[in-house]
Amino acid sequence: MDVTPILDSLNDAQREAVSAPVQNLLVLAGAGSGKTRVLVHRIAWLIQVEGISPYSIMAVTFTNKAAREMRGRIEELLGLNPHGMWVGTFHGLAHRLLRSHWRDAGLPDNFQIMDSDDQLRLIKRLAKEMNLDEQRWPARQFQWFINAQKDEGLRARHIEPSNDPFQRTMLNVYVAYEQACERGGMIDFGELLLRSLELLRDRSPALLKHYQERFRYLLVDEFQDTNAIQYAWLRLLCGSERKLMAVGDDDQSIYGWRGARIENIQNLPEHFPGTSTIKLEQNYRSTNSILQAANAVIGNNQGRLGKQLWTDGSDGEPLSVYSAFNEQDEASFIVGRVQQWVQDGNLRSESAVLYRSNAQSRIIEEMLIRAGVPYRIYGGQRFYDRLEIKNALAYLRLMSSRHNDTAMERVINVPTRGIGTRTIELLRQHAREHELSMWQAACEIIEQGLLPARAGNALRAFLELIDRLDSDTRDTQLHEQTEHMIKHSGLIQHHEKEKGEKAQSRLENLDELITAARQFAGSWQEDIDTEEAEARTPLVAFLDQAALDAGDAQADEHQDSVQMMTLHSAKGLEFPLVFLAGMEEGLFPHKMSIEEPGRLEEERRLCYVGITRAMKKLYLTYAESRRLHGQENFNRASRFIQEVPPGLIEEVRLNAQVRRPLTARAPSEPLFQGSGSSLANAEVPATSISLGQRVGHAKFGEGTVINYEGSGPKARVQVNFDDEGSKWLMLGYANLSPL
Repeated sequence: MDVTPILDSLNDAQREAVSAPVQNLLVLAGAGSGKTRVLVHRIAWLIQVEGISPYSIMAVTFTNKAAREMRGRIEELLGLNPHGMWVGTFHGLAHRLLRSHWRDAGLPDNFQIMDSDDQLRLIKRLAKEMNLDEQRWPARQFQWFINAQKDEGLRARHIEPSNDPFQRTMLNVYVAYEQACERGGMIDFGELLLRSLELLRDRSPALLKHYQERFRYLLVDEFQDTNAIQYAWLRLLCGSERKLMAVGDDDQSIYGWRGARIENIQNLPEHFPGTSTIKLEQNYRSTNSILQAANAVIGNNQGRLGKQLWTDGSDGEPLSVYSAFNEQDEASFIVGRVQQWVQDGNLRSESAVLYRSNAQSRIIEEMLIRAGVPYRIYGGQRFYDRLEIKNALAYLRLMSSRHNDTAMERVINVPTRGIGTRTIELLRQHAREHELSMWQAACEIIEQGLLPARAGNALRAFLELIDRLDSDTRDTQLHEQTEHMIKHSGLIQHHEKEKGEKAQSRLENLDELITAARQFAGSWQEDIDTEEAEARTPLVAFLDQAALDAGDAQADEHQDSVQMMTLHSAKGLEFPLVFLAGMEEGLFPHKMSIEEPGRLEEERRLCYVGITRAMKKLYLTYAESRRLHGQENFNRASRFIQEVPPGLIEEVRLNAQVRRPLTARAPSEPLFQGSGSSLANAEVPATSISLGQRVGHAKFGEGTVINYEGSGPKARVQVNFDDEGSKWLMLGYANLSPL
């Protein structure tokens, strides 16, 4: 048979993977190496050359979007309708299996799938029936526990009872949840995989044999993201036959925090004997400079399966590193470069700003809004649209005006404080009938004793809390008001109980709101006139500005706009222009990962993912001083920047007299030597500081001034500190003392 149509558009490594014998195969597919093309052409090869029926092939992906793309490409390449084929996500294929064999699986024929919200509502009802205080035992905590157990393949009966009250309560709710699901004929997403695994492994040996014989070949995309139960499911279906093609990249394993196990791809040959490995290393996305940087960074991880990305394209521009003096300067720089990019004839949507923490988006969003640059948050929400921020702002609005009904309805029972829907409906009704605000209605209802004692006490406690938050902060600064409210409203404890990355992200965003309040107050005081200051308090002005920023700042879906997203959300995407913002120790790599080797390696893989999103131009930015999570931090540049070879990096200095590669000089070498030597001993305009002068700093110790930008108190000077290395500081804030 002529195999040319299948192979002629592929490179050598891709051809080798597509035409390999029917056997266990690990395809290490580097970023931008054409893995989807290989998967689809492999399916074509199996059907047209190996003679395997389309209906004897199973192809597994991780997202519905990827599954749709794969089906579309199969149809285009083979000219056959793929809808009868088993091509889909793990959950989708498990659902298909259970629908076909519901009786063997122990399910009713009309079983219902619960989404995450349905599951949460059921858990809330069960916890209430078990008389569990929702403030102490939030439903999301139980949801997280139950889903984590199912991802590990554990039912309640598999978990040993514990004397620990927390574990005992978690297990009791899990038992009650399983019973309720069984009674109601309901299954959640985790149950789809667990039940289908049990169906084949435990309930029906004949069915297992049928599917092992039916599926002559299994292809799995993004194999590095598989968790324990997905891996067990695949091993069961493959049996002892050599019929698995696993496509993935251990260097892009970034979801360990949600159960993905990198060891599944690293140890694949142990569980699937005779596995051959083929590496796809030719990249079709990025310039050679970007790929060399990515290779150098990821090369610092241990235990890698190992590959080197390369391209036959151009070297392209070096990576640009910008050292900002604070996060506002960083955001301003990014926005300025985006505007220049557009002026040069490019689209905004070809640019992306990536960051490690959701909280980082806030200051960049504000700068984009001020500059009138449309943007979209990909895979997430704008800062002022986030749940925890809306909750916090509602408290502030209620402190500012007790008659704000929308704010009151939002937080009257957040965190839960025993104010139920019946009480709230009574408040609404009383307010309507007597033309009052809900706050006024609450005061009258309490005064007239219209509620049972327990509900009345809960409502009174809420009113007293708002009054106390207001009175305790009446004469404080705006950021102090905000911080006090967050600490004493119960929001921190409320969101802490969500556990994992989500909880951490919410708490970081609440801290960032404090920073936003501080920065707003400083700029507002400078900009307003006396009449406006008397008419509006800083709190009212801040709330007004937050409402405006949340209004229509985000571009609509089809508008040409800057793309903003976390590094985790960026996986699988590509952009001609990319900014990796916040490249600082403690931020990226995240401070919680630095002490744990496994987590630090995952942070480095996340950096590798970020770098390889860039096609033409990559900026790495960091701030010498960053107010994040409500605190001023003086940060060193991320170790990931230091891991990029010096020859691939160019340092950007706005209005600087000298531009030299960031790491091309020894730590003690002044920046103004060489071509800039005429600058030695030059004075920083309108200051008492000169280049070459020895100075002292309260935090960084002694050092030498080696460069400057600007003049007067707003001038920035670069000081090469003896112990801390080179740092850029603003003279007006640095308090440098001449030595």
